[in-house]
Amino acid sequence: MRFCTATVALAAASAASSSYAAAFTPPLSSSLPTPSSSSSSASLPRDHVGRSLVAAAMQDEMTSATSTMGYADVNSLTFRELQKACKEKGLAATGNTAMLRSRLMEFFGVAVAESVAASVPATSAEDEECVPDDINFCDESDPDFEFKSLLKEVMDKAEVGHWKAATRKLKQLKKRHASPELPIPRDAYVAVLEACVDNRLHGARASEPARKILEEMAEAQMEIPINLGNSCVVNCLGNEEAGKHDGCGGIDPALAMLAAMESSPTGSTMISVDTYGAVVTALSRDGSVDEAMLLLRAMVVEKSFTPPLSVFADVAEAAARAGDKSEDVLQVMALAKASGYELDSIGSAQAGRDLLASGVIAAEQMNNLALGLRLLTAASKAEGCAPDRGDDLVAASSSAAQRACTLIHKRAINAAYVDNNWKLAVKLLELMPERSLTPSTSVWRKVVTTCAKCEKSRKATAVLFDWVKLWEEGKVEKPPLSVFNTVVNTCEICGEEDLTLEVLESMKKTHDTEGNIITSNIALKRLAKLGNSRACEGLIIGMLQEGIEPSVVSYTTAIGACASDPKDSALAYEWLKRMRSLHVMPNYHTYNTALAACLDGNLESTVRGSKIAAEMLEAVDEELREGLVGSSEYKSVIPDTYTKYLARELMKQLRENWRNGDINMQVAKSTIRVPLLKLVDFSKSDAAEEARKRKEEATAAKKAGEKDVDDVEDVAEEEEGLDFTDVKALRRTMEV
Repeated sequence: MRFCTATVALAAASAASSSYAAAFTPPLSSSLPTPSSSSSSASLPRDHVGRSLVAAAMQDEMTSATSTMGYADVNSLTFRELQKACKEKGLAATGNTAMLRSRLMEFFGVAVAESVAASVPATSAEDEECVPDDINFCDESDPDFEFKSLLKEVMDKAEVGHWKAATRKLKQLKKRHASPELPIPRDAYVAVLEACVDNRLHGARASEPARKILEEMAEAQMEIPINLGNSCVVNCLGNEEAGKHDGCGGIDPALAMLAAMESSPTGSTMISVDTYGAVVTALSRDGSVDEAMLLLRAMVVEKSFTPPLSVFADVAEAAARAGDKSEDVLQVMALAKASGYELDSIGSAQAGRDLLASGVIAAEQMNNLALGLRLLTAASKAEGCAPDRGDDLVAASSSAAQRACTLIHKRAINAAYVDNNWKLAVKLLELMPERSLTPSTSVWRKVVTTCAKCEKSRKATAVLFDWVKLWEEGKVEKPPLSVFNTVVNTCEICGEEDLTLEVLESMKKTHDTEGNIITSNIALKRLAKLGNSRACEGLIIGMLQEGIEPSVVSYTTAIGACASDPKDSALAYEWLKRMRSLHVMPNYHTYNTALAACLDGNLESTVRGSKIAAEMLEAVDEELREGLVGSSEYKSVIPDTYTKYLARELMKQLRENWRNGDINMQVAKSTIRVPLLKLVDFSKSDAAEEARKRKEEATAAKKAGEKDVDDVEDVAEEEEGLDFTDVKALRRTMEV
C-alpha cells in the first residue's frame, strides 16, 4: 500500500500534540446486561444491581460524549482537520479524504446507523407484490441504456466546458448506475477533469470536484494524467488565508490531491518538483512551518529533488517571522546546501538574498554574531549585484533584516570593545555604512574608546574626524565633548602634539568653544611633566576665576606635579584639603599620587603620608558603608596594588627615620606606622573581601542587563578612566 508523503509528514507533525487523546477515548462496546441475563438478575443482591445500574448510566454518558459529531459535522472537516481528528481518536491518519471520513463515521457510529435505516423498508414492500402465473414478460431493451445515456451527457457537457453540469452528471452516474461490473470509464473522469482544470480551475472554484475525481481515479487504480494532476494541485492554491483564492481551494484540497496522486498506480513519480514546491510555499505563507519543513525535507532527502531557491526562502522567512524557530532557519539553509546551492553564490538571485536575510534574522535571534557576519560576507561575494553590493541588498531587503544586521554589528563592536580588539571594531564600523546601516552614538564612542585604550592615536583621530564629517552632513548626532577629551588624551600619551592641535581645532568648530576643561587639563599635564607645581596652582586658580570647574583629574594632575623632584608633600596634602572643600572627592589615583609625593626621606613627609593613609581608610569605610555611585575608575577609593607598594615604601622610610634618630621607634610603630600597615594588609581584611564581592555583583548585573541597550554610561566610565592614563604615566616618570 502506498502512503502520501505529505500525509505522513503532516501526521507525524501532529502526533506529539494529539497522542494523549487516545488514553481518554472510551470503548464502543456497551457494558449493559443482555436480555438473556435479565431473568437471572433478579436473584442478584440488591447492591450488585445498584452498581450495575450506575455503571450502565456512566457508560451511556461516555458513549454520548464521544458521539458529538454527526454526518454533517464529519463532512465539514477539511483534510488536515480530518487527520487531526483521526489522531485524537487513535485512528490511522493516512489515506484520502473519503477514507478519513469513513473512519471517523465508523468511530462515531454514523455510517452503521444509516445503513441499518436504509435496509428496513425493503423487505416489507417486496412481500406485498402479486405476480400472475399465466403472463410472461420479455424485456428486449438495452439494460445499460440509462448508464450509456447519462455517460454521453457527461462527455457532452465536459466537451463544451460546462464543468459544473459535467461534475453533477458524473456524480449521478456513479450513484445510480455505476457498479463493479459496469464502472465509469477512465475517459469520462479525464474529460471532466480537463473541463475543471481550464482557467486555473475556474478561479479555484472547481478545486473540490477535481479533488473528488482524483481520489475516485486513485481508488479505482486508474492512471492519472501527469499534467492534469500537477495542474490541479498548483491551481487550487492562492495567496489568501489557508492558501485559498476568493474563498475557494486552499492547502487542504491540495494535500488531498497529493495523497490521491501518490496512491495512484504511477505513484509519487508523477508529481513534479514545482507541485511540491507550490504546496510548501503555501504552507509557509499560512504559518504552518513544521508541516512545510517536513515536506521540504522529504523533497530533498527522500526524493533527491532540487527545489527552487524561492521555496527555501519562503520556508526560512516563515520560520524567522515566527520568532521561536530560529533553528528551523538553519535547517532550511542546510537543506539548501544539500541540494547543491552554495552560500557564496546564492546572493546573485533575489530568492537567495531573501534566504540569507532570513539567516541573518535567525542569527540575531540566537545571538550568533559569527554566523550573521558570515552570511553577510557571503552575500558581499555574490556576483551580478552591481552596481549594488550583495550584503547591502540583504540588509535592505526588509525592516526586520535591517534591524537584525544593525544589532549584529552593534553587538560585535561591543565584543571587540570588551576585548580591546581595535582592528575588529574599526573594520565593523567601516562596514556599517557600506551596508546602509547607521551606527548609533554609543557605537561611535566605543570604537573611539577602544582605539584610545590601545593607544592608537592616529586611528582614534581618523574615526573622530569621520564622525564629525557625518554630523556636518546631518547623518549622525554631534560627538560629545568627552570624546574629544579622550582623543586628546591619547594624542598626548603618544606624543602627537600636531594631532592634538587638530583635534582641538575640530572641537572648537564642532562645539563653538575656545577653551574648557579639556584644554586646561592638557596644559596641566604638560606643566606637571615639567614638575612646575606652582604653575599648576596658578592655572587651577585661573580656571576657577573663569568659571571652569576643575575635575578630579585636574587636581590629581596638580598633585602629580608635587611628586616630581624636588617633591613637595606639603603642597600635595594641601591640594587634598582644597579639593574636598570644593566638593571634589579624591579617588584612589589621587591618594596614590599624594602618597608618592611623600617619598622624599623626611620625617615630616612620612607623617603626612600616614595622615593621607588614614584619610584614605576613612574614605574606604564610607564607600563600603554607602556604596559606590559612578565609575570605579573615577570614583572609587579602594586601594590597589600600587597603594600597597607605596605604603611599604613609606614604612621603609619610617624605619630609616627612627634609625637616624628622628623619632622613637616605639612611638613610630604605635602611631605613624598603624595606618600604613593597614593599607599593606588591606587585601587580607574583611573590607577587601566585601569590596571584591560588590565588584563581582556589579559586573554580573551589567552582564545580565539588556544586550541591545545603548550603554552610554559604560563608555563614559571608560572615557573617565582614560583621563588618568596621563597621570599614571606621569607618576611612573617621576619614580624613574
